[in-house]
Amino acid sequence: MEKRIYNFAAGPAILPEEVLLEAQKDLYSYKGSGMSIMEMSHRGKIFDAVIKSAIADLKKLLSIGDDYTVLFLQGGATLQFSMVPLNLMQPKNKADYIVTGAWSKKAVKEAKRVGVVNIAGTTESENFTRIPAQGELKLDRDAAYVHFTSNNTIYGTEWKSEPEVGDIPLVCDASSDFLHKKIDINKYALIYAGAQKNIGPAGVTVVIIRKDMLERSTDSLHTYLNYKIHADNETMYNTPTTFGIYIAGLVFKWLINMGGLEKMYERNLYKAKLLYDFLDSSDGYYRGTVQHDSRSLMNVTFRLPNEELEKKILAEAESKGFSGLKGHRSVGGLRASIYNAFPVKGVEDFIEFMKDFKSRN
Repeated sequence: MEKRIYNFAAGPAILPEEVLLEAQKDLYSYKGSGMSIMEMSHRGKIFDAVIKSAIADLKKLLSIGDDYTVLFLQGGATLQFSMVPLNLMQPKNKADYIVTGAWSKKAVKEAKRVGVVNIAGTTESENFTRIPAQGELKLDRDAAYVHFTSNNTIYGTEWKSEPEVGDIPLVCDASSDFLHKKIDINKYALIYAGAQKNIGPAGVTVVIIRKDMLERSTDSLHTYLNYKIHADNETMYNTPTTFGIYIAGLVFKWLINMGGLEKMYERNLYKAKLLYDFLDSSDGYYRGTVQHDSRSLMNVTFRLPNEELEKKILAEAESKGFSGLKGHRSVGGLRASIYNAFPVKGVEDFIEFMKDFKSRN
């Protein structure tokens, strides 16, 4: 990792080194075409092959069947906070939302502009230190869909399995743990994920939607906000984020070459266990902020005995090449984001650094 640091940033976040090097090699002239991906037509044969390959590889990774459509959209997860209710709340005009952090609260805010929102579960009174238990959920059997956020970047919590919602369509914001493990795609009516945490550069949003849900997208919607329009145009209604899709495609191939999502999950479990075990063995010097059964594999949040020590360790860490560790401004503390591309050695080296810091402070 010559001249590379250990990037713990929550997003935009670390990308696989192999992906960066391949993109670097092809940046000036993609596969001898005489053009960069960023310069060529999104409707030309070369980019058509790039996007079709990316979709095929994503379908392979998640075993996505023909009853689903894969879209590459723009506007981040934030635009999806509006697109989901605008398209899917019909005809019942109400939906269930499970609130587990800042991003799900923002999703609720936008959904309320469209229809009635039932907060089916939340742990806000406990400062979002855990995921609600299944028995705590109060679902409306007449809801148009149930929305949840699979991983909470700010608070460091993660659903270990999907909430059980019966035959109500399940919608998921998977922005910060997408592709960290194999999931059963058939449990979902729609999944969306901003790319900048675990897929690629900022600007791309992956949307996987079951085709029967497209019938809810009415002609009265503004054109760009209509899922059916995007599906009918095979994600090419307008110029897509060509370079971002290209990088996402390289990441999908990297995951396949790594052995698929089962192997990726094993690696993520190992990295997280290394870090959490160290925190738990530090006699309270490094204190995790999340209940054990809700701990995220992607975003490890913790505190030190006081804020002065936190400022000191952040400064020292930055100077030694451990970057992006400051917790979100709304919660403070430290946050180590160890997404798919974060190397095991980076976790090991960070633990050694923390051991040394504790011995001196």
